[in-house]
Amino acid sequence: MQDRYLYLARHGEATDEGRLTEAGRRQAELLGKRLQCVPLTAVHHGPLPRAAQTARLIAEQLGQVPLRECETAGDYVPYIPERDELPSEIADAMLPRLAPVSAEDRARGAELARRAVADFTGPVDQGPVDQGDAPRHELVVTHAFLIAWLVRAAMDAPPWRWMGLNHGNAALTVIRYAPARPATVLVYNDVSHLPSELRWTGFPAQLRTP
Repeated sequence: MQDRYLYLARHGEATDEGRLTEAGRRQAELLGKRLQCVPLTAVHHGPLPRAAQTARLIAEQLGQVPLRECETAGDYVPYIPERDELPSEIADAMLPRLAPVSAEDRARGAELARRAVADFTGPVDQGPVDQGDAPRHELVVTHAFLIAWLVRAAMDAPPWRWMGLNHGNAALTVIRYAPARPATVLVYNDVSHLPSELRWTGFPAQLRTP
């Protein structure tokens, strides 16, 4: 078994039509530059244009790193709790936000979330022959909900606790999975590679700072 370092990035800022803005393209390029020193073996990304565009712009800064589109890195609701799972004082505020999600989308999201954990997390059984025992480093360019779900899973928190984890556009989270050790969140929501004017996109307005 080998260590896995999972790098998670939300797509860059996007328009209502789902394409990157000029700020979003710049965010992606700067994130790619930050990752140039990381020996990434793959860049996985969701199928929606904002994630695919972000992944391509990052990959342009990295050289010969393969891009892999996958549904599990897409935009979906990973889990919807029952009322009795939530602390009583927050249930009325949280549940109405998820009420519009159809039964079909709930089932699809739960299955994709299960597969994402299986595909992207945990130590690696066996790496490429030419890498020997070196850890595997992989980037997933995705959406806020999946990042929240994988961070929740790494912390072994209750399933509902993915709610309330916010992630900025092109922010970076890094999780280490090592044999016989709990998952370790090394970096969360880091935007140090972005200038101040690009750091707060993707957050709810009330959470932004000047």
